[in-house]
Formats: sequence, structure tokens, C-alpha cells
Amino acid sequence: MPLNLHLLRLFATVAKAGSFSKAADILLLSQPSISKGVRDFELQLGCRLLDRTPRGVTPTREGLALLQHADTLFAAERAAEDELRALRSLDRGSLRIGASTTIATYFIPDYLGTFHGRHPGIELQLASANTRDIAQMMLAHEIEVGLVEGPVEDEGLLAEPWRSDEMVLIAGPRHPFAADRTAIEPSRIADEIFIMREPGSGSREVVAKALARLRIDPARTLEIGSTEAIKQMVAAGLGVAIVSAAAAKDQVALGRLKIIEMRNLSIVRTLWRLKAPGRVEVPAATAFERLIAAPAAANGPRRARV
Repeated sequence: MPLNLHLLRLFATVAKAGSFSKAADILLLSQPSISKGVRDFELQLGCRLLDRTPRGVTPTREGLALLQHADTLFAAERAAEDELRALRSLDRGSLRIGASTTIATYFIPDYLGTFHGRHPGIELQLASANTRDIAQMMLAHEIEVGLVEGPVEDEGLLAEPWRSDEMVLIAGPRHPFAADRTAIEPSRIADEIFIMREPGSGSREVVAKALARLRIDPARTLEIGSTEAIKQMVAAGLGVAIVSAAAAKDQVALGRLKIIEMRNLSIVRTLWRLKAPGRVEVPAATAFERLIAAPAAANGPRRARV
């Protein structure tokens, strides 16, 4: 029996809100009509979707399974609505972009400004998170454009090379590294407090692999979930870090950070544009990707590995 999307929406709203009264406020419907709709839906499906208690409701096992499919269906519904609006013109609609933290902060603000100038009627939404989270957003249909800093390992996504990014070692101006007139040996990093991003960050993975190739294992590390915070810690003399050259540029210009050259170690990573095969792209996403387009690597798109 085909799912009734109206009743599915009532159920999903109640399940996420945790009560019929909150769902009524969200949907601007009466509580009795929502309660009846969910009950009718359960009867149609032949199973209980919600456990009802005096404190509210929680999804049953069947309800949780259905809720996952509901998110996908509603995302497809939003995409269809956006596409139909956008097909008429780029004067209206929305564009949801997900970008790894460094990309969101240092690489795409100018592109967003240019896109807004060309298409002011398109509502832009930017989600900034680590690579792993952006990949999950793309898989869940929560974003139309995904730009990440590190490799993504999921068969449900394609990763297309977007552009290159140099990673550099930074230290505070009073750090001993800053006094060296020549490139330092990378092995000296092992004796320093090495400040790095959190697990799931593309930056962390690229740096970790580069150090591992040289068998460099810093004895003391500090994890921080923000490149900006890392820069401030390094500037204060707490330790050293390897970050995007684009991220370090502003503080280097102010004299608060210094880029330290390393002998026989150059870290240049690829920034990636994620694609979900089979998904219909809305014209706003196509226009934005055309704006940020750069020549692809010779080997072209690759399927992310598990």
C-alpha cells in the first residue's frame, strides 16, 4: 500500500518533537487531528510507530526505521520543489552548501559573495563541519554542494578533485623554530607539543599520513576542533601545528605567526567536491559549482573507498 505522505509528515513531526502538542504548534494543526492522523497511519501500516507515555512519545523500532526513510523522502520532496522553482528561473529558491571548516572559512566566502550578487533571490545556507560530517550530510540529502579537505571513504559518494592546498608548519614568533635561518628537520616536531584537529577532520588525516611516512610521532599532542583556535594557541607559544597556508596567511601578515620551512617535507593536499550519484541537481547548485570550477585532476572523479 502506498505511503500517505501527509500522514507520514504528521508521524515524523511528532516523533522528532517528542509530543503531539509540540507537533501541533509546529504544523499549526489541532492536537486531536494530529493524534487521529498518526493513529490512522499506524492502522494502515499494521504496526505501532510510537510509544505513548505521560511524558511524551518515543518512536518504536518500526517507527525509527520509518523515520530514516521519511528523512530521505522529505529531502527528495524539498529538492523537487526547489528544482521546479529554480527551473523557472534562478530568481528564487535555496542552496544548501556544506564545507569542511578550513574551506568554509578561507576558500569560499568570496564565491558566496559573488553568487549572491548574481542571484540575490537564492537563499544561501552554509554548514561548516569536519569532512566526516559533511559526507554524512551529503548522504542524508541535507546539502546540495559538498566541499571537503580530506579523502572520503563511502561507496555512496563520488569525490572529484577541486583544487590544491599547501599545508605549512607554523610557530609563534618567539618559538625556537622561528629563529632558525634555514629549513628545519621535520623530525624536530616530535619533541614539540603538536596541536592538531579532532578525529574526522580532513586536515588531521592528511597531516597524520605525512608525518607517518617519515615515522614522526609527536610525544605530546593537543586536539582542538577549530583551525582558528589552533592558530591562537600556536601564536601564544603553546606548541606548533601544520595548517593550510590559506588559514595561516592573516596571522603571518600580522607577525603573530611564522611559517617554518621543513627540509624534504612538502604537504600539498587535494580539496574535494562530493557528488551523490543518481541525484538530480538543482540549477542553483549547478550554477554555484560552475562558479567554483577548477580544472580536474587527470584521473578525474574517483569513487570513495570503504
